[in-house]
Order: sequence, then C-alpha cells, then structure tokens
Amino acid sequence: MKNIIFIKKKIQSYNKKINVSADKSLSIRWVLLASQAEGISRAYNLLMSEDVIATLETIKKLGIKVKIYKNYCEIFGNGIGGFKYKNNLVINAENSGTLGRLVLGLLIRSPHKIKLIGDKSLSKRDFSRVTNPLEKFGAKFYYKIKNKLPLSILGSENIKGINYFEDKGSAQVKSSVMFAALNASGTTSIRAKKSRNHSELLFKYLKIPIRISKTKKYDFIDIKKPKKIKAFNYKIPGDISSAAFFMVLTTLANNSKLLIRNVNVNPSRTGVIKILKKMGAKIELEKLRNYKGEQVSDILIKSSNNLKAINCPSKLNTSAIDEFLIIFLVAAKAKGISHFKDLSELNKKESPRLDWGAKILNMMGIKTKLTKDSIKIYGNPNLKIKKLITIKNYLKDHRVFMMSTIAALTCGGEWKIYDQDSINTSFPSFLKIIKNLNEN
Repeated sequence: MKNIIFIKKKIQSYNKKINVSADKSLSIRWVLLASQAEGISRAYNLLMSEDVIATLETIKKLGIKVKIYKNYCEIFGNGIGGFKYKNNLVINAENSGTLGRLVLGLLIRSPHKIKLIGDKSLSKRDFSRVTNPLEKFGAKFYYKIKNKLPLSILGSENIKGINYFEDKGSAQVKSSVMFAALNASGTTSIRAKKSRNHSELLFKYLKIPIRISKTKKYDFIDIKKPKKIKAFNYKIPGDISSAAFFMVLTTLANNSKLLIRNVNVNPSRTGVIKILKKMGAKIELEKLRNYKGEQVSDILIKSSNNLKAINCPSKLNTSAIDEFLIIFLVAAKAKGISHFKDLSELNKKESPRLDWGAKILNMMGIKTKLTKDSIKIYGNPNLKIKKLITIKNYLKDHRVFMMSTIAALTCGGEWKIYDQDSINTSFPSFLKIIKNLNEN
C-alpha cells in the first residue's frame, strides 16, 4: 500500500509562495548539449528526476564524465563527435520520450550498433517520427517490432545535411533533427509546424550557426555544423508544466492565493496560462525577465469562483500539449460546455491522455463526448463528489497521477490513487509541496 495515496479531504485555504521543480525540457537539453561542448559546463537547479538521471547515465555510458554536487552538476564535454562508442552498448531511456528521441540525433555517427530501450510506456510510443528523418541523414535502424523500442541504431561517417518537413508540431522530432545537424556536413533545413523552441534558443545562445525565419504556421530553420561548442553554465528555471498543477489547484481552491517563483514562461509553452485566463482564472505574470533567451517570471494566482467554458482555439494546442489533462479539470468546474479539438497527439503521450482525461471526468460524474481527436466537457460548477474513486492501470503516467491528486483536493469525495512513484519522472517534490500548502 506504500505506493498508493488516499485523499479524503479538500485542501484548506492558503496564501503561500513556492518554487516548483526545474524545467525538464531544459534540463535534458542542457545535459545533451553540455556533452557536445568542449570543457566543463555547470548547471544549477538541474532537475534530479528519473528522466534527467537517465540522461546523465546515458552520456556517462558514452564516455562523458559527470560530477554531481549538492547545488550543481558538472559535465566534462569532449566536443562534437566526442562520444566513445563501445561494442554492445545499451542505452535505457526509461520513461523519457525526450531523451529517447533526442539522443538518437546525437548517435548518427556511431560506428557500432547501439541499442535503445525504454520502460513499458515508452516502448508503446512511435519512434518512426524520428527514425524516418534520421535515416535521411544516413543512419540505419533495426527493430524487433517496427517503429517501437527496443531498436538499434547504426551510424555512418558520411552524414550530410537534409531538408525536412516536421508536420506534427513535435518539439522532440524537430530537436532530434537539429541535434543530428551538429554532426552533418552542409546545411540542414527544417520547415517545422509550431512547437516549443527551447532547442533553437539554446543553439542561438551557444552561437551554433542557426538561422530562423517564421510565418504564421511554420518556422524555417537552417543549421550548419559548428566548429565547436564552448562549455556553458546554466541556471535552470522552474517548469511551467509543473507549475500548471498549482495554478489549477489555486484557481479551484477556496479563498487562496499563490506566488510561484522563477518559472520558465517561454511563449511557446504558455498556452496553459492563455487558456485558463480565457476561462476566468486569475493569473498574472510578475517580474518578467530574459535569461539566456528564455523568458522567466513569477506567477501570481488567486482563486476564481466564476469559471466559464471555452471553445479552445486549436492554435493554442502545441503550446499547452502537456497541460491539457489539468485544463480538462478546470472545464469540469466551469459553467457551460467546453470544446477541445485537434488533440490526437495527446493519445501519443506516456498514456493515451485524451482517453484518460475523459475517463477520470466520467468517474467524477462529469459528462463528456469523446472522439479520436476531440473532447466536449459538460461543466458543473456545483460538482460535489460523494463516492470512492480509484485511479490505477494508467501506465504510470505522472500527469494522470497529478491531475487525479488535484481533482481529489478540489472536488471532494474519497480518492485512492495508485503509482505515487510515477511523479519521480518529472516532479519528485509534488506531494511535499502540497503537504506544505495544507499546513497553515
């Protein structure tokens, strides 16, 4: 029973200041790019979650020295192409799609086959979205089950830049191609549907030859292989995906106020704030500042008793793709019928999140209409749950666990939520912060 939590009471009113866990996307990208730099790079506030630890273990297997201290992490980079490739090397991406897909871009010169494996959830996800463009560079892939993990990659010495159209709005696919371009001669040109742009900002900051132009629908990115990447230090801000759960907790709690300090509010990630504000949430950015190309801010949230339904514009989808589960919970407590569409990508995450969102809301007594890529949520501002709800068998998706926890704390009823350790992939301190909010 140790890995199950029971929630029987709503959260009390609170007025607090918190820090959420460090940005996972930036943490993983820092580790991988520091491994390609020359010299010692240092990160402060690196997220020490399972996904990031798996990334550190990956570069260590590839011959990169790592030192972890109390307040920072050091990586001793060997430069571009500085990985040491051993025979029969196996890399375990665990639950991390970001690690699994991005590292393949850095392995396209491997002279030996490298096997990539992952956990049960990651092994169900589609890897053809990155192996197809990486094959264009000259890498070869070998599968047991086509397009799924485990797979093996065999690189090539003759890696040339490619032209690629990224049509899914996937930052992981775009970044995998960008990382491969670091090893490719000539120019790699990408036309990409809009998605988060952490990799582009890091490339610019590191003075990697990159040129970006934008239209309403697409970003056009040209990359040339750099002569070298200089070692760099980075203080990683808080993760907006982690902050989103506390934005919603405070919005739905009674008479509460919360300041979340030092959060990455990159405009390609702030869809959740735009959507929640359209629904009547009271959210403000304070002390907005620029840090090495990224926007960082404190976020102030106050409770809201007057939430309204939304017909969510599809153009906000990519900038809120990891937050829709928790947005659905706000729709459940809003007045009217909310409609979210063009969300087939949600079912390709750690679990089929669109399906799970509907399932949990139905358990709560909320009516939904679900298709393969859309959901209508019939909100009930007076929702009161008076039964036991059990959440389990959800492929240990950390966001399903956290959404269920916030639902229990704001909507009432008795909840039994399995797989508490799922939060270790992205937000190990999640329950500790909730406990502190509940202590006045």
